[in-house]
Amino acid sequence: MRICGIKLTHDGAVALIEDGKLIFCIEQEKRNNNPRYQSIDNLDTIVEALNEQGLSIWDVDQFVIDGWDGEFESEFQVFSEGVPRTLSGAPYVERWPDNPLKSHDRSGLALSGSILPYKSFPHVISHVVSAYCTSPFAKAGEPSFCLVWDGCIFPRLYYAGPKGIRLIKCLFPMIGHAYAVAGHHFGPYRKADPKSWDLGVAGKLMAYIALGAAQENIVNVFRELYEEHFAGETLLAIGYRENIHNADALLARVNDYFDASASRLQCEKPEDVLASFHVFLERLLVGEMTIALQMQSQFGSRNLCVAGGCGLNIKWNSALRASGLFDSVWVPPFPNDSGSAIGAACCALAVDHGLAPLDWSVYSGPRLKTSEIPRGWGAAPCTLAELARILASNEPVVFLAGRAELGPRALGGRSILAAATSPQMKDHLNEVKFREHFRPVAPICLEDRAQEIFSPGTPDPYMLFDHKTRPEWRERIPAVVHLDGTARLQTISRNSEHDVSKLLVEYESLTGIPLLCNTSANYHGRGFFPDAAAACEWGQIGHVWCDGLLFTKTSETNVSPVGCADFSVSA
Repeated sequence: MRICGIKLTHDGAVALIEDGKLIFCIEQEKRNNNPRYQSIDNLDTIVEALNEQGLSIWDVDQFVIDGWDGEFESEFQVFSEGVPRTLSGAPYVERWPDNPLKSHDRSGLALSGSILPYKSFPHVISHVVSAYCTSPFAKAGEPSFCLVWDGCIFPRLYYAGPKGIRLIKCLFPMIGHAYAVAGHHFGPYRKADPKSWDLGVAGKLMAYIALGAAQENIVNVFRELYEEHFAGETLLAIGYRENIHNADALLARVNDYFDASASRLQCEKPEDVLASFHVFLERLLVGEMTIALQMQSQFGSRNLCVAGGCGLNIKWNSALRASGLFDSVWVPPFPNDSGSAIGAACCALAVDHGLAPLDWSVYSGPRLKTSEIPRGWGAAPCTLAELARILASNEPVVFLAGRAELGPRALGGRSILAAATSPQMKDHLNEVKFREHFRPVAPICLEDRAQEIFSPGTPDPYMLFDHKTRPEWRERIPAVVHLDGTARLQTISRNSEHDVSKLLVEYESLTGIPLLCNTSANYHGRGFFPDAAAACEWGQIGHVWCDGLLFTKTSETNVSPVGCADFSVSA
């Protein structure tokens, strides 16, 4: 049974599940240096994604489209073979509390000259299912709470298990985009007319707030205005809560909230204001979660899955994990909409088989493309031991290995790696990536040594929790220590078959240090490099390693073009 899941809107993607195993998930931003958050406007993209895997539309038993904006159904304007088409789908949030997995069954999916039937499930339910089915809880047959906090919705708490899904409650009336909107009212991303949101701002604010400190008087201002605008029994708050299916109205009210906050906080530093707002939301989240669990004592499980765009906030994830409310907290590597195509396919699977565990790997993205390398670059075989020596000499390397990782974090498949021993390395990487000076660079570390260097240092393979750098290591690895002493750690087993693990073992043997700087290999504002040629054309890093072949900038202009996929080199 092959099920093809499709996410058409931002963070567009095509995923294929066969007999409960994820075969691939191709995010649109990771094709051809596409812009971040790229949507799928042309259905021919689905055909191309299947063809690249040696499949046709006739090899797929069922197509599923993730739902989107709409109270009762969503609508998509797309093209197929140059012809405009309109598709309808499920709404953003489920409309049948007793049957959240009820599908919208439709026809009209135009692929390769044929009109095919398809199913659609609510967007939020795709988040629940993608998080739970990829979790260790599903693998163990255990149920779990599931928190979904997306851009245009209030945080919703579900209970998911092999037998199905149940909505517990909405935790509090604050949309997920509030974090980014705060950044459009205060600080370096402030807009004169903040009527829309930038999907990239929220992640930048997590770094920026380390420049400030939370102040209780500022937190109190946000708390008072929260009651007045959102949670209380004022006419303003009641009207806001009655408009939960109108994204524009919700956003307007959130802007009003920050306008009112700004008028009372004119004398405060913007970094302190944003740090205080972060703390206010973190306390609100943990506090309301505590109340919700006290009222749900009939549920024996104390597992938690986190999904939705807010699942990328590593500090909130860490606060939930440190709260003591849960025995275990799981965040998939794609909590945002990059996992929605997988979730849509898993929904269709769950209708017939229940919420069963998915057999999957994080390295299920696009394969490296064969490409010609620009002139001015030389190519030679390079073992991982040789590459470790280059890194030890304080030279950064673009590292491209195997299939791309899923989700927005570079996890060693499409990474820029560098030694973490020089404080200048963070500045250099931020400069070549066109990033602000306060942005951190993450460490990738061998799992069995992580606790020696970080607290808690527990396994974190997807870079989704906050870890404190232990004092004795801060001067040894300054390039990966953030302004507040934390690190967005990624761990990997030294027994992993992935080349980045083998490289870390070689680097550790050479230097005694089991970690490297790790940041994404991409053009500014674009998805990961699809091939070595793109990394060479970018040209900001002088070494590009691609599946056993090292490309190095030369002074020559007549270098023969060569594609890294044309070589088979043992490392």
